[in-house]
Amino acid sequence: GPAVPVGVDVQVESLDAISEVDMDFTMTLYLRHYWKDERLSFRSNNNHSMTFDSRLVKKIWVPDMFFVHSKKSFTHDTTTDNVMLRVYPDGKFCHYRVTVTAMCSMDLSRFPLDTQTCSLEIESYAYTDDDLMLYWKEGNRSLNTDERISLSQFLIQEFHTTTRLAFYSSTGWYNRLYINFTLRRHIFFFLLQTYFPATLMVMLSWVSFWIDRRAVPARVPLGITTVLTMSTIITGVNASMPRVSYIKAVDIYLWVSFVFVFLSVIEYAAVNYLSTLQERKERKLRDRLLCTCGMAHPGMMSASYSEVDANTTGNYGMPEVNGIKRERMLVQLAMESDQVTGHVGSSAYANIWIDTHAIDKYSRVIFPGSYIFFNIIYWSIYS
Repeated sequence: GPAVPVGVDVQVESLDAISEVDMDFTMTLYLRHYWKDERLSFRSNNNHSMTFDSRLVKKIWVPDMFFVHSKKSFTHDTTTDNVMLRVYPDGKFCHYRVTVTAMCSMDLSRFPLDTQTCSLEIESYAYTDDDLMLYWKEGNRSLNTDERISLSQFLIQEFHTTTRLAFYSSTGWYNRLYINFTLRRHIFFFLLQTYFPATLMVMLSWVSFWIDRRAVPARVPLGITTVLTMSTIITGVNASMPRVSYIKAVDIYLWVSFVFVFLSVIEYAAVNYLSTLQERKERKLRDRLLCTCGMAHPGMMSASYSEVDANTTGNYGMPEVNGIKRERMLVQLAMESDQVTGHVGSSAYANIWIDTHAIDKYSRVIFPGSYIFFNIIYWSIYS
């Protein structure tokens, strides 16, 4: 004969868990299906129905529905089997309370600013569409949800139903019913646990730009500490995520932040190296000047030497040249010989201007500006 029509409706009791690691979800629902079986029809003047428990269900034919792509599922049995059969004069109604864990293929490229769509699929296991026709009993109204359903990490945006045909090369076409739901992830948890700490670590690394370049015990541990902290944050986030082969949105933010922290350490290495070269040049120049003066008037020269030490920090109110403050090493040589200046007792001054804080000064502007620019682009793309 023709295909047996089986109407289905579902009431979702709870959406228990969403797992990104296992790529699945767990749902508890009431599954009801309706069909007619003339062999169990009876006469009734008032159209009353008769209700039976699971013992009769095991002895009669019922639609062999199953959940496609389910990993595990079970019918509740506390305190008895949660199965009910209600027989009407012209048909039957069977009711199950089921918990199912099914696969959900998630795209985590925008994690944690993502929206996921999952579906629970219902299909007959043995009967093709020539023998059994599954359909939603009342269209879109066949799916009901409990208003109290909520998830700690997601906002449930939508539930809806669809119907399609599924083809298997060995058996044929089957009717398949879909329960689709859309979830949008709450971002506030990740702002507190990931984004804010990463941003604070980057800002903390900038503190070294205002610390004395000679203070190696202060600047080096500060840089290393921020680098290690960023590594810990990245490891903690990836530990709770599946090992996908593509880059997630949170990975971009954390690794860019890590690069900023790492560059702040490299910046101090450059400052320290250039300062060392500068000190060597000053020392050679000072020795050459003193040596020349000593050879010109041995025993006749009374020299007073005043300088700003090469290791001295700060600018000590020195003027700016081309917008860059410089330290000045003032070497005053008081010559008493007219062979040097032409006048006995006159003084000669040699001013040597050297850049010592240029890299730190530029970094104070470039690093924050670049990081703010990155945040503007990042949040405009993923928000």
